[in-house]
Amino acid sequence: MPIRTDHILISDSVAEALADRRPVVALETTLVTHGLPQPEGLRVALELEDNVTDGGAVPATIGILDGSVRVGMTAAEIERLAAAKDVSKVNLSNLAVLLTDRKAGSTTVAATLFIAARVGIAVFATGGIGGVHRDVGESGDVSADLVALSRWPVAVVCAGAKAILDLPKTVELLETLGVPILGLRTDDFPAFYRRSSGIPVDRRHDDFPSLAAAVNEHFALRMGTGVVVANPIPPESEMPREVYERSLATALADASSRNIHGRAVTPFLLERMRELTEGDSVFSNRALLVNNARVATELALALLA
Repeated sequence: MPIRTDHILISDSVAEALADRRPVVALETTLVTHGLPQPEGLRVALELEDNVTDGGAVPATIGILDGSVRVGMTAAEIERLAAAKDVSKVNLSNLAVLLTDRKAGSTTVAATLFIAARVGIAVFATGGIGGVHRDVGESGDVSADLVALSRWPVAVVCAGAKAILDLPKTVELLETLGVPILGLRTDDFPAFYRRSSGIPVDRRHDDFPSLAAAVNEHFALRMGTGVVVANPIPPESEMPREVYERSLATALADASSRNIHGRAVTPFLLERMRELTEGDSVFSNRALLVNNARVATELALALLA
């Protein structure tokens, strides 16, 4: 039987791995319901689990079903979430409400990070983190992902921040919040579909032992903050610059003209990018997600070495 703690159900495989101090990698579920079109979202979620398992760690896909947070969802549970209608994106502000209403929910970076820290998972693989939105002066829109990173010590492996954001302000705010950005074989903060934003990371690491040593040292200092592990999209999957810039400009203009705001912004822009790039964004998104899962697995192993 899965272990139940408050409203959190931890699967046998994840609970046993944590008890035995074996590597576990947290995975989010927003990609299943909002980040990728179906059935691609479901296929990629199951592929990420396979990559983590093949790499020697235990996958812990996190989502909300029947009034409980599921940590280590089964394939059947992930399929059920993918097929559910009107699935909410679960953030720090609406997590309790979703649990009370017993509705299905897919976890954002912020919610996944919180839950991972709550149950003792040190590494989390995602696509890209949220950050400071480009119209922040008018909207005040700053992702709860940054708040979560400032509160809970989890290493988040990502291809930088989502391309739709103000990347310089995002990096600046991470520094203000005390969240280090450690680049894996890169000097620059990645730009999601592109390998480089031109913004330097705090420190480059070219191998997993040195990266793991830095992450472990940060956690040992008990600052309480997480770590961003910046892992660029593979070169062969990088979106061409001209396609990236043209489609992003159009998607941002469309969001503004249609008055899209709040939690609806990111899924709208990702879907619009998919349309404008004729599916190239889905190809790149899948590639960076798979790459991040593999890197997160190696990091999880190295942290326990």
